[in-house]
Amino acid sequence: MNQMTKLALEMGPLILFFAVNATRDLMTATAVFVVATIIALGASFSLTRTIPVMPLIGGVFVIVFGGLTLYLDDELFIKIKPTIVNMLFATILLGGLMARKLFLKLVLESAFKATDEGWRILTWRWSLFFVFLAVVNEIVWRNFSTDAWVTFKVWGIMPITMLFAMAQVPVLMKHQLADETDAA
Repeated sequence: MNQMTKLALEMGPLILFFAVNATRDLMTATAVFVVATIIALGASFSLTRTIPVMPLIGGVFVIVFGGLTLYLDDELFIKIKPTIVNMLFATILLGGLMARKLFLKLVLESAFKATDEGWRILTWRWSLFFVFLAVVNEIVWRNFSTDAWVTFKVWGIMPITMLFAMAQVPVLMKHQLADETDAA
């Protein structure tokens, strides 16, 4: 699967959520989000015969919390989903550190080769970043309109996450392992 298709399958449901919320309401947007997520996961599986772990986890949360939102007719569930997901990721990463497991390495090792020290540093940073995202989500949904929350979720969280990820490149470079093909 090429990168554009992968990006469309991962970002498409969120963009549809934003667009439908802008033209309709949160409940309709949530229904579209759930259906689009199911379609995207199905398309990903159809194209590759596998579903990557992170989109699968995110998709399960969208389906569960979106389903609760629709079934109980309560916006709370879709609004707290980012808080719960981010706290879950932080807890898993921090728990891994305590157990001397580098779960971030397990997920990203195919893309980046780094020393265990580099992975420890990145794991700490990402753990704290996930806590930050959870806190920010709580502040925004509790203190601003639903439309402001949706706008921030789509157009605020993504750029903040991209900037944070780019800020981690120096750690990856400093702790990068030599590629076996370079050594040969």
